[in-house]
Amino acid sequence: MPAPRMTYHQISEVFARFRAQEAEPKGELEHTNAYTLTVAVALSAQATDAGVNKATRALFEIADTPQKMLDLGLEGLTEHIKTIGLFRQKAKNVMKLSQILVDDFGGVVPSSREALTSLPGVGRKTANVVLNMWFKQPAQAVDTHIFRVGNRTGIAPGKDVDAVERAIEDRIPAEYQQHAHHWLILHGRYTCKARKPACANCIIRDICLYEEKTL
Repeated sequence: MPAPRMTYHQISEVFARFRAQEAEPKGELEHTNAYTLTVAVALSAQATDAGVNKATRALFEIADTPQKMLDLGLEGLTEHIKTIGLFRQKAKNVMKLSQILVDDFGGVVPSSREALTSLPGVGRKTANVVLNMWFKQPAQAVDTHIFRVGNRTGIAPGKDVDAVERAIEDRIPAEYQQHAHHWLILHGRYTCKARKPACANCIIRDICLYEEKTL
């Protein structure tokens, strides 16, 4: 049985409501430049944004460029991020990507997906977040929240994250593409939650195709 799919007009109405509620949604990872954003997103894999922010506040005060991170060293970095899951591997990746940025990119974070994903610890999702949040590209970073919301509501159904990413790009009207992934993340994080979706408080409840609403 195919997943339910909203129509163009339904999707347009959903995002019109999201925009009316919050016109300029923001990511919750704290950062000061493209480099600190890239590091923060790489650190956020299998960790919460709040946990990453807590670990990186002091770190980014002293290491907000690739060279400063290299000067801090692996042990110094590890000490700062040891409260984050998988911190040892992540620390190694951050040091490697910092070295590559210095050696190959003049210390500047590149602005193409191919170049970004060539960096250790930077996958497609991380690259898409950086492209969207810093470089203002309509790139769609699909995390567990977006995957769930896309399929549950019928906005962007797909069997895996790549399919949902394509569905967002293909199905959501152009005027909503820039902020689509933030609206969907926030909706999934605070309303359309995994175990107990707050359907009673949902602003798209009457359009959503999810059959098991909690009212």
